[in-house]
Amino acid sequence: MNLLRASISRRLTLISVMVTALALVLATLAFSEYDRVSSRQALLASLSAQAQLVGENSAAALTFNDIAAATTTLSALRHSPGVVSAGIFDKDGKLFAEVKGANDDTMVRLPIVPPGQQQISRIAHGELVLVRNIDLDGKQIGAVYIRSDLQQLGRRSTRYMQIAIVVLLISLLIAFAAALLLQRSVSRPIVDLANTARQITAAHDYSRRASSPAATNEIAVLVGAFNEMLDEIQRRDAELTAARDELEERVRQRTDQLVRSNRELEAFSYTVSHDLRGPLDAMGGYSYLLLEDYGRKLDQQGAKALQTIRSEAKRMAELIDDLLNLSRVATTLIERRVVDLSGVVQSIAQRLRTEDPSRDIEFVIAEVPPVDADEKLLRIGLENLIRNAWKYTSKTAHARVEFGAEQRNGSTVYYVKDNGAGFDPRRTNELFKPFQRLHSASEFPGTGVGLATVQRIIDRHNGRIWAEGSPNGGAVFYFTVGAAEPSMVKSA
Repeated sequence: MNLLRASISRRLTLISVMVTALALVLATLAFSEYDRVSSRQALLASLSAQAQLVGENSAAALTFNDIAAATTTLSALRHSPGVVSAGIFDKDGKLFAEVKGANDDTMVRLPIVPPGQQQISRIAHGELVLVRNIDLDGKQIGAVYIRSDLQQLGRRSTRYMQIAIVVLLISLLIAFAAALLLQRSVSRPIVDLANTARQITAAHDYSRRASSPAATNEIAVLVGAFNEMLDEIQRRDAELTAARDELEERVRQRTDQLVRSNRELEAFSYTVSHDLRGPLDAMGGYSYLLLEDYGRKLDQQGAKALQTIRSEAKRMAELIDDLLNLSRVATTLIERRVVDLSGVVQSIAQRLRTEDPSRDIEFVIAEVPPVDADEKLLRIGLENLIRNAWKYTSKTAHARVEFGAEQRNGSTVYYVKDNGAGFDPRRTNELFKPFQRLHSASEFPGTGVGLATVQRIIDRHNGRIWAEGSPNGGAVFYFTVGAAEPSMVKSA
């Protein structure tokens, strides 16, 4: 069983029983050792007393060399439990008399009692051997030898261990029952708290509360703190719900305002397209007729002024078209599908070659990974980038425009590169601002809205666009296309 994965009630029960069992085993071992030592000391004391008694009763027999009397005195030891053999030695260490069992053929060698001691004892081969001096009038006249087995002590230890095991088992059963009863007062509130937390997590219902235990202890403090935390969470949840509802209402209102603004912008765009284009077309048409019919009557300065009117009207028309495209980019609903960017760039390059076949320009168009995007918007953006490169390489011999892609930090980065006029890198931030031009209109014509339109298109696709360049060193425009915005995407 994995104790760490068990329930707290089971762990408390097991810990209580294990601690009790360990304490009982240690106590049993201690008492067993104490009984073993005490039993041996008691046996030694008993044999010592018997040896002293035999020695006192055998002093006369040794003095008068009465072997029979000494043997009779030793015979009394046969009735002593555990005594295997016994003997009396004279002062020269020679065996004077002995008694032993029928099967005992052990040769007795009398140990020497050190000077100053009355007796010695030792345990060897499962037997206790004791030698005690026999004194008469302060002089040693012999010694008593007693050899006893330890079977009685072994039987005593066995009985003691049996009793200890029975007591241990009974104590463990009692401890287990007591642990079951006592752990409930500790584990039940914690188990109830865990169940409440599990139910709250599953249902996200913060109105539930854990039941408080009757006792005022640490567990009661824990349960109280848990309930207070639930109160705080419930209060904050209510505040968040109210704030969310308020935010949703504000978003709805702002969305309505945005829809109205877009409609007004569309109406304004229509007005610009219809009402302003009419006068511009009239200016262009009448100036053309004036130049055709009365151009010969005008002097050179007048003809030049009339031609300027026509070119500025045309430039105004282009500016209106660019502004309309910029406004449409901001309001058009994105329709995403898989777009072959290489094919789009290929068609743009072909159209530019058709418009001006005299240009000495090389297009290098790599096969790039397809992208999930709005094809119409990306076509507008790529056309602005390619036309931008076309325009700024118009004064470059052997012009080159390159389109490709590379991997950076796990993302696909597309680029349009040219070897044209380039730009001052210190003014890079001005590139994508409407009506901001880094070259004069006399040098390179344009409205300054094209790159701003490209940035708006890339922003609508959650991408990023940036540029690198140097004066007369060409320019590179990089861009990425991000994931779709669910709220602004129309399924294709």
